[in-house]
Amino acid sequence: MVGGNLRLGEAAMIQDRQGNSLPGASPKAAELFDLSCRRFARFRGDPVAPLDDAIADSPEFGMAKIAKAWIYVMSTEPGATAGARRILRDIEKEHPALSEREAAHIEALQAATVGNWTVAGRVLDMWSAFHPRDYLALLAGHQIDFLTANARNLRDRIARALPAWEKVPERSFLLGMLAFGLEEAGDYPRAEAAGREALEKDADDAWAHHAVAHVMEMQGRAEEGRDFIRRRRAHWAQPDSFLKIHNWWHLALCHLELGEFESALQLYDDEIRAGESTIAMNLADAAALLWRLQVIGVDVGERWDELAEAWTQHADGRCYPFNDMHAAMAFIGAGRRNDALDLLVAAEGAEPGEMRDWMAQTGRPVIEGLVAFDRGHYMEAAELLFPARQIYGTFGGSHAQRDVIDWTLTEAAIRGKIHGLADSLIAERLSLRPGSRINRAFQARSKKEH
Repeated sequence: MVGGNLRLGEAAMIQDRQGNSLPGASPKAAELFDLSCRRFARFRGDPVAPLDDAIADSPEFGMAKIAKAWIYVMSTEPGATAGARRILRDIEKEHPALSEREAAHIEALQAATVGNWTVAGRVLDMWSAFHPRDYLALLAGHQIDFLTANARNLRDRIARALPAWEKVPERSFLLGMLAFGLEEAGDYPRAEAAGREALEKDADDAWAHHAVAHVMEMQGRAEEGRDFIRRRRAHWAQPDSFLKIHNWWHLALCHLELGEFESALQLYDDEIRAGESTIAMNLADAAALLWRLQVIGVDVGERWDELAEAWTQHADGRCYPFNDMHAAMAFIGAGRRNDALDLLVAAEGAEPGEMRDWMAQTGRPVIEGLVAFDRGHYMEAAELLFPARQIYGTFGGSHAQRDVIDWTLTEAAIRGKIHGLADSLIAERLSLRPGSRINRAFQARSKKEH
């Protein structure tokens, strides 16, 4: 499973804050590694810069290079993923003798960098079973579970490790991760309790804040969610927060649920796209918000043009289909349907593996369904989107993010006068969020179409 030629004397080496050996690191480099992990967990501050400094200080520090590769590959961007592969090649040349920890991480990274995320997650699962205080393994594994939409493991990976963290630094960050896993697994009361406990211990834990916001979104507590996010703005909207745009997106969803469409659009202009971020995660949030607004009839003007152009650097049909779905929204919104369909052509040339399978099984019908919806072919859109929305353990994203597929499907059923489907989908939505103004508006419009 993992292996390699082990370095001697690991027990006497410098350790990280959780007690794991760091072969090749000086005390200064170890501190920089710990700083990077804390920034990674908080989504605040540049996590790569400390690693670069650590490598400059200690060129034989393999775990610093491995951590940098993890940060690159988890961006789900083609260019950064290629950078992670280069780091792995350099490690192979420069570090012929690996510690057991390094070997396990490299095995997982080799799978992740070619798009086999599930394999990567399982390697880290087994490593963490025996080494539950490997902070980097848990951070990377948790993100892999999110990228693969593995709700069960989002919860259970952290639950398995948590008992070993009773008196270990950064335990509160594990509570924030557990909170998100519990939320995605549908255990909302325990999710909120874990998230709020994490926030009591570290108010600036943006991931824990985001987990609580997810609970409120899934329970239809839009007004409470709006006020919760606004009230805690000073803790998650710092200039160096990598999660601030995603949390602005969550606030925008609250506005949508409350029928405050102008407020949602204002957030798009003032926060979500104000800096014209080129980070794929931020582009996905922007596309998902604009698409929702446009589907329910809000005029978004020419905003699609800038967003579609920004997507051209990441959308390749091969790296991460969840991103390609959002790029397709932007292309379609900008009147560039052919660019959306070209993603499917590009996907056909991908190397065999998990990402090609995801695109074939989910990405293709979703993108084709979005194009059909845009063309006014609502029956075709519904036939494509209905099975594609039932995603488990593939394709990525959260329940809240993937709900954009259901929005489009519901609207297609209403516009296409597919009454039975429309009524059943609306009943499903109302059972989960009975107070949602969006869902009630779907219901009112559907009745008029009968």
